[in-house]
Amino acid sequence: MRGHDIHQQKVFSYLSPEARVPQDHPLRPIRTMADAALKKLSPVFHELYAKTGRPSIPPEQLLRSLLLQIFYTIRSERMLVEQLDYNLLFRWFVGLSMDETIWNHSVYSKNRERLLPSDIAVLFLRSICSQAEEAGLLSDDHFTVDGTLIESWASLKSFHPRDEEPHPSGGGRNPEVDFHGEKRSNATHVSVSDPESQLYKKGEGKEARLYFMGHILMENRNGLAVDTRVTPATGIAEREAGLSMVADVPGRKRITIGADKGYDYANYVTGLRRLNATPHVAQKVKGSAIDGRTTRHAGYAVSQRKRKRVEEIFGWMKTIAWLRKARYKGEEKIDWLFTLSAAAYNMVRMRNLGMIASG
Repeated sequence: MRGHDIHQQKVFSYLSPEARVPQDHPLRPIRTMADAALKKLSPVFHELYAKTGRPSIPPEQLLRSLLLQIFYTIRSERMLVEQLDYNLLFRWFVGLSMDETIWNHSVYSKNRERLLPSDIAVLFLRSICSQAEEAGLLSDDHFTVDGTLIESWASLKSFHPRDEEPHPSGGGRNPEVDFHGEKRSNATHVSVSDPESQLYKKGEGKEARLYFMGHILMENRNGLAVDTRVTPATGIAEREAGLSMVADVPGRKRITIGADKGYDYANYVTGLRRLNATPHVAQKVKGSAIDGRTTRHAGYAVSQRKRKRVEEIFGWMKTIAWLRKARYKGEEKIDWLFTLSAAAYNMVRMRNLGMIASG
């Protein structure tokens, strides 16, 4: 018998969002990991908010919603709020009931200023990594460092001489700027849109653009990100950030650090040895700082195979997490999002590892 197309809506529903989400949904293990990490951060949240006054939107809900923005490649916070309003799965993940009113998109900007100085993203990443360590997924001996370019949210038209006011040749929101034939460098010019971005090009024959640089320290067992940095894009940023992250590795025992040819410089190799780290760096054709003392060991070849997995992290972050081009302006905000995206990648990776182990 054919059913009737009745448009009368029911007044009441007796099913909760929890009952609507399938038990084998891929977000369920991720929600469990996120809840465990946020529970550890509860004392930090407690210190960030006043003890009296009107209750705020729980920071746990804001952070879960930002994870959804990363997982589902939602390009703006306005669109995220729209999805939270009618998407039942999103309401369940964030912890909202069917009837709760969704907040305004400006809440993210206001709370971001509160959360940035407290290193919440860093603490969240560490908490996720501690869960991976408890599950036996992390290596504490073998690591890889690498960096990638993140295009700034600033146009080349905004790159003007430091000692001059910008003089556009046309009006409107997108005025014409004629910089042909003009010598421009970071020493003499600065972006008025994002002064912290740097003019940089990937290599000879490549166009120069305004960039930041994101760096990751990856453990080699399962390819999980254990530390991150965002710096201005300079010719030495990768090596400086690499040494900084290696210095923060807990413990004093000897470790190995894999890296590509861009790290094959004497000062970097020497710096690693001072940190009790063996430099498993790919050798340049000429003038390599790596010699037979390192390359003769079988572990060197293993590190060279494993180090390429860091590109999987960068690829996921640039496509899924939408970090090919920065959504924010300023190093601090981009660093915050980069670190949160690394934690999101780890959760997806850990979920997949768990599925493989249980299957």
